[in-house]
Amino acid sequence: MSFNVGASGGEEVELNTTINTTPLVDVMLVMLIIFLITIPVALKVVPVHLPNARNIATISKPENIIIAIDADENMYWNNAPVADVNELIAKLEDSLRRSVGEGRPIPEVHIRGDKDVRFEAIGRVVYACQRAGVPKVGFITEPMK
Repeated sequence: MSFNVGASGGEEVELNTTINTTPLVDVMLVMLIIFLITIPVALKVVPVHLPNARNIATISKPENIIIAIDADENMYWNNAPVADVNELIAKLEDSLRRSVGEGRPIPEVHIRGDKDVRFEAIGRVVYACQRAGVPKVGFITEPMK
């Protein structure tokens, strides 16, 4: 049995100054496994019966715009007929411009669509709202009986 006490020829051996991270990684992996196993056990779910929520009726503010679409795909701006989508866009842009200019809140658009109208007609109104820059569009429905 032999061992080397010094370098041959009088040269000094360089010291290994790097940190051995193998034990650190081993400890971290063991801790990770312990936490992954124990956390689901610690979280207990209490069995409760949640209440059924009812739809709360939306109160329409005076600044909100209500666009109605009947079964024949006719559009109405606050109960006044609108000829086509271009007129609707112009009215929306004008309404937004006036509310911003006067410092009022930006109006919301509420769409009331007939249940028998094609989705394409509703989509045209939503697209017109997008083109006009309306930030919030909602749909009005009948509450369930």
